Formats: sequence, structure tokens, C-alpha cells
Amino acid sequence: MADIPNGFTGFANRGVGAFQYTRDHNRVQATEPATFDPEKLARIPETDRRWAWLEIDLNAIRHNVSLIRKGIGANTRLMAIVKADGYGHGAVRCAKTALNSGADYLGVATVQEAIDLREGLVNAPILILSQPPAESIPLLLAYKIMPSVYSPEFAIQYAESADACGLRAPYHLAVNTGMNRIGVRHDEVVAFMSQVSFHRALELKGTFTHFATADSSETLDFNIQAKRFVEAINALRAAGINPGIVHAANSAAAIRYPEVRFDMVRLGIAMYGLHPSQETRMMVDLHPAMSVHARVTDARVVPMSEGVSYGMTYRSPGSVKICTIPIGYADGLPRKLSNNTDVIFQGKRFHQVGSICMDQCMFEVDLRSYGVRQRIEPQVGDEVLLVGRQGDAVITLDDMANKLDTINYELATGFSLRLPRLYK
Repeated sequence: MADIPNGFTGFANRGVGAFQYTRDHNRVQATEPATFDPEKLARIPETDRRWAWLEIDLNAIRHNVSLIRKGIGANTRLMAIVKADGYGHGAVRCAKTALNSGADYLGVATVQEAIDLREGLVNAPILILSQPPAESIPLLLAYKIMPSVYSPEFAIQYAESADACGLRAPYHLAVNTGMNRIGVRHDEVVAFMSQVSFHRALELKGTFTHFATADSSETLDFNIQAKRFVEAINALRAAGINPGIVHAANSAAAIRYPEVRFDMVRLGIAMYGLHPSQETRMMVDLHPAMSVHARVTDARVVPMSEGVSYGMTYRSPGSVKICTIPIGYADGLPRKLSNNTDVIFQGKRFHQVGSICMDQCMFEVDLRSYGVRQRIEPQVGDEVLLVGRQGDAVITLDDMANKLDTINYELATGFSLRLPRLYK
């Protein structure tokens, strides 16, 4: 054992220069600590820090916005909804693309989402689609963000703060026509306005509602909401109140129901190439903007009957290669899809196998050759597709959503949790 100077038998017979623990004081010691150029480090792409990413096709977004823009006509405004970081696609880039493709307004869900747009040098009108906390009013005024309003207390406080700064207090009135989420009741809008409209700083820029069932094949509830909204708008006008920009149509309604486009439509999920309902699929040709990519980090032949991943819910049938990719449920790939989704490699689909982990998952490749079937052997570094199209093979967010009994919105926003985005 004399050839093991450090006493660790596991490092026996290693060649010169191999990694080992040593107490050889005759070695040349570094006199200066290692230094790294921060600028060079910053230039290492995110896709070289982890082999999983999203690709966002801005041309698809241009196509979708332009398509709806053309369909609604030149006299109807278009609000691009970029809440939830642009439904996972990146709010700032998508907002700028939408505005350059015919959008007039932007819609978000939170004050911070609006601030992020302003700090990203987006100057279009921005509406928060709910009433924010009163404490945020200074931010609304400083960043020129319009809130939705439906309580007199907020309206007056907003107006007072604006007046104290010598500013106007623009807002959109939210009307509850039956969804019962937010808004002034449809039959109380005139009474509400009588409580707040006296204030000189308040400026009603628009009036809107939101449909609960515009994406449904059933139309009764939709028609009730539409009727109530029209009655509310007429009541405001009869009382001498200009409702401003009247808007109600989300993506589904904008496509399916021309009669409720009014002065503006709000384009959300359709902007990103995802259909809001089965009914819209034959009506417009939307192009999906998001695809999900990863590279193989490990590839190994697993003997017959050996298990893979937590719980060993999958066992090798033999003659298969198990490939690992660095994407998991913390990245938006739901654990409930374990053993129930595919990936695409070289234009062919392969089954995901084993429990989807927080940061990784695996897929199976049959190594057998038979008939005209060509043997395929993925290697470390090879790219695979989890969502998108390659050749004749396609996997969509709708495919995943149908298996999970959910909607494509949830999956699109989920994939943005920590995957970097590449724009093309």
C-alpha cells in the first residue's frame, strides 16, 4: 500500500495529474487567487447553464395579432393582454411585438406587471384589469397606469391623490354582469357614478365587463351577460355619462361574437396562438408561439426489470435506453403527466417514463431494430422537444391539458416559472 500516499485506497494507482488528495508540500502553490471576468461570465448563455429552455416565436405573435386586428376592423381597438408575464411568453417582448402588429392598449393583472412594462420602455396605455390596493395609488400616478375601479372609497382616494399632484385620475369602470368576480353590479352603475363622478380629477376612460362562458358551446349565460352589459351602457348614456371605451370581448368572444366587440376587444390567449375553446379552432388559424426544449444530460441502458425514478412506477422491459433531461415539475412539467406524455427526438415521439421529478425527467428509447425501423440512440447533448412540432411529430399544450383535465393557459404560464426564454 506504499503507493497510496494519502491513505485513501480508492485513489490507488492514479496517474500523475489525476485528481487526488495530497500533502505534497513540494508542489508549486498558486500565489494569487483565481480571478474571473464578470463580463465574460455574464456572456455564458442561459442554455449553457442548464439544458432546458423555452423558445418564443415572435413571428407567430405578429401573425395572431394581425389576424385578429384584420378581423375586427379598423374602427375597433385591440387590447393585448400581457398579464402573467405574457402568459409565460415574456410580457415586455410580447407587448412590443403586439403594439407593432396593431394593438392599441395593454392589459395586466397587477401594479408590478404594469411597472415592469414601463421600465421596459413600453409607453402605450396600460389598464390593470382589477382594482389594486389603495396603497398603490402613488405608483399608478407616477407610472401612468390606469386602474379598474368598482368601489367608491378607492375612486375618491385615487382622485384626491391625483388632485393633490395636479394630475388627472383616469380609470375604467368594471361592471359585474354575472360572473360575480369583481365589478359594480350591472343595475347599479348609475348609482355608483353618482357617488364618485362629482370629483373633478376623476376621468372615466372606459367601461367593461368580462364573460364567464364565451368559450363554451352553451350560450344562455353568455347572452344574459351581453344583454345586461348593453343595458348598463345605455343606462349610463341616458344619465348623461359618457362610458368611454366600451369593451367586453375576450379572445373567445372576439372571434365568435362580432356583436360584442364594441369599441375594443381584449386579446389574451389567442395572441399566443392557443385556442380559447374548441369552437374557435375552425374559425381562425392561430400559430402557437411557445415551444419547450431540453438536451439529454444522461443516457444509459437499463437492464430488464430495473426501475426508474421515484417510486419505480416504470420498470425497464430490456433493450431500452433511458435518457434524462433537466426539466421537471418545478419548471412547469406537471408531475401528474408522469408516464403519460411524450418527447420528440429526430422527428419521432418517445414515451416519458418514471415519475417526473422536481428538476428532471426521463424518456425511453427502444434500441431494437426490426423491419424497416431504424435504430435510434440519443446521446448526451442531443436536443429533444417537449412541446412543439418537428417534422410530422407534434406535441401541444392542449394535448397535455386534455390529459390533466385543465386548460392550456395553466400550462403556458407554468412553463415560465424558471425556464429561460429564447426569442426568434
